[in-house]
Amino acid sequence: MTARQLKRWELDGVDGPVVVIDVIRAFTTAAYAFGAGATAIYLVATVEEALAFKVANPDVVAMGEDRGRRPAGFDFPNSPVAVSRADLDGRTLVQRTSAGTQGVVAAVDATRLWAASLVCASATARAVNQSGLGEPSYVITGCFPDRPDGTGDDDRLTADLIERARLGRSIDAAAAAEELHATGEASRTLALGPEHCDPLDINYAARVDHFDFAMEVTIDTLGRRLERR
Repeated sequence: MTARQLKRWELDGVDGPVVVIDVIRAFTTAAYAFGAGATAIYLVATVEEALAFKVANPDVVAMGEDRGRRPAGFDFPNSPVAVSRADLDGRTLVQRTSAGTQGVVAAVDATRLWAASLVCASATARAVNQSGLGEPSYVITGCFPDRPDGTGDDDRLTADLIERARLGRSIDAAAAAEELHATGEASRTLALGPEHCDPLDINYAARVDHFDFAMEVTIDTLGRRLERR
C-alpha cells in the first residue's frame, strides 16, 4: 500500500493513521497558537458550535473563519500572525474553519488522527511513523465540490512534503515555500484584506518545520481536542 490523498467527502470507513492538511490557514494558525502557549484547541464544524462552546466555557478563546472571514463573536481571525502575537499561555481555544476543521470532523473512523501544515511537517511525519500503523491517508481539505478553483494545491504540496519526510527523502523547504506563495489559495486569502488576513500570513505558513511538534486529535468529554505532541 501507498499513502493516499483523499477529499473530505471520501473519508467514510477510512481508518488507520489519518493526517488532515490545511496549510492556508487553519492548522498553521493552530500551530502558532500552540507556539504562543495554548494548551488545547477544540475543533468544531460550525460557527454556532464555536460560539456555544465559548459560552459554556467562558475562559475559552475562539478563532477561525467562515468563508475566510472572522465571524462575529470570534476573538481572532484564522490568522497565524494574529495568534502568534497574542498571550495565549495556558489558554484553551476553540477553532472553526471552512476546510480544516471540517476535515477533522469528517475523519470519524481514523485510528489515530493528526492535523498538519508545513510548519510542523517533519514532526508530523515522525509521529505517523512512530505510531506503527503504516501508510497514512492525507486529507486535502482545500478541495470544494462546488468551487472549481478549490483544487487544494496548497494542501497537496504539503502532503507531498510530509510524505517525503516520512519516507526519509530530502525535502526542499525553499521550493515548497515558493510554491505555496504561488498557489491560487494564497492569492485568494491575501485578497480578504487585513481585517481577516494579515499580509504576512502566507509567509508564516511557508516556514517549513518552524515547530518541532506534531498536533494530534483525541476525543474527550468536551469534544475533538487538538494538542501538541
